[in-house]
Amino acid sequence: MKSIAPSRRRAAAASLAGVAALVLAGCGSGNDTGGAADGSVSLGFVNGSNTHFHTCLLRAVEQEAEAQDAKVYSANSKQDAGTELSNIEDMIARNVDALIVQTVNVDALEGDIAKAKSAGIPIYLTSVATSDMDEVLGAAVVDLKKAGALDAEWISKDAGGKNVSVGIVAGAPGAASDMLVGGFKDALPKTAKVVANQPGMFNPAKAQDVAENMIQSHPDLDYAFVANEEMAFAVRKAFDAAGAKDVKIVSVNGTEEGVAAVKDGRLSATVANSAATIGQTAVKSTVSLLDKKEEGVDKISDIPLVLVTKDNLTEAPQYCPK
Repeated sequence: MKSIAPSRRRAAAASLAGVAALVLAGCGSGNDTGGAADGSVSLGFVNGSNTHFHTCLLRAVEQEAEAQDAKVYSANSKQDAGTELSNIEDMIARNVDALIVQTVNVDALEGDIAKAKSAGIPIYLTSVATSDMDEVLGAAVVDLKKAGALDAEWISKDAGGKNVSVGIVAGAPGAASDMLVGGFKDALPKTAKVVANQPGMFNPAKAQDVAENMIQSHPDLDYAFVANEEMAFAVRKAFDAAGAKDVKIVSVNGTEEGVAAVKDGRLSATVANSAATIGQTAVKSTVSLLDKKEEGVDKISDIPLVLVTKDNLTEAPQYCPK
């Protein structure tokens, strides 16, 4: 890896001394903000939540940062846009060289980016991109609309032209969930009718409650699209308990547990978007793009998607770093 120019000093020495007292050794998660590795480049990673995806994404960022001789500080926004902005302000106070952000809400990004830009700190995005990419360093993009569409296309093929009813257990409003659900609904055939669409808030307990109410209201439900596998397992439990074992569930993530659930039939299909690949790509690209002499690095990196069914289980990429 090429060496990185020394970071610009964007805060007074007194402020830095105060910030230094807050630095924790090791990995950060939950409410904590932590640092990993001790390299020549400092990165701030603002994560969006505590789901399995976000935990694996954090692990990938930290492992790749160590491989790239970079120091990384992490914070968690817990699905709250206000907390995200506060976390970004904290990272700015740490005088990091760049920010990597897994946003909780695309609409909130404008303020986040403006705040970082005014401090001279570039932002690299994970999972989503902005309409004006000139304002950010780059992005590791998951085509979330395509992910939803792949599940819808599986339902279309499986239904074979029959009229079917579909339920949706979304995530939390904003960012990922809205894109997933939008792509799913747009790709459904006209013969598929969405009879219920409620947020599970990326929380298995909430998703189970939603599923229990959904199957009571729609006992003839044929399919369910669930915005991540953690919720999908809870939805499966609720459906089975209600005697609705024939409802076919499609989901998103491609975790080891999710692929196993496709294999044993609890899930009919899932779209693999590897958290490991996203995190690794984000750190590699951020470090390379910071070095303006580095050539051949894409500003936008598209993360591969794989529709996983019983027919191609071995094609699922590794989801979470070991």
